[in-house]
Amino acid sequence: MKRFVIAVYVENKYGVLARVTGMFMRKGFNIDSLTVGATENPEYSRITITLNGDDYAREQLINQLKKLFNVKIVKLLETETTVERELLLIKVKNTTENRDEIINTADKCSAKIIDNTTDTICVEVTGEPITIDAFIQKMKPLGIVEMCRTGVVALESSRNIMDK
Repeated sequence: MKRFVIAVYVENKYGVLARVTGMFMRKGFNIDSLTVGATENPEYSRITITLNGDDYAREQLINQLKKLFNVKIVKLLETETTVERELLLIKVKNTTENRDEIINTADKCSAKIIDNTTDTICVEVTGEPITIDAFIQKMKPLGIVEMCRTGVVALESSRNIMDK
């Protein structure tokens, strides 16, 4: 099983996301992360999907996505030529014992403390999925109260585009 990322450009219309995710459900594939957002063209949205599967499954999904109404472009984003980022908001218990460790870890990860109360510290972390995973692991022993992850957003590297 390999992790892969697919970018799907769709018409910005009602029901398109349901059709795309419904196709995954019908085919029995589990989506690891899914993000949807505006593009440079207001007529289109971009869906970035991260999942695990073998080469056959990957090709099958890409072919099925291309057949869907309202889907305009489907791109497989190759790991070595893709820039990926994810956002994490995480609220951790604020105690005299762990406050310094939270702040130091946030500094090392170029994270921002966005809310600080007597009970909790809320941190914003942006980075590659592996960075987000590592930050969560460092915060677990300190007492995670609540967290929310966006899922992957990804673009082909500018170097890769220029080489084409």
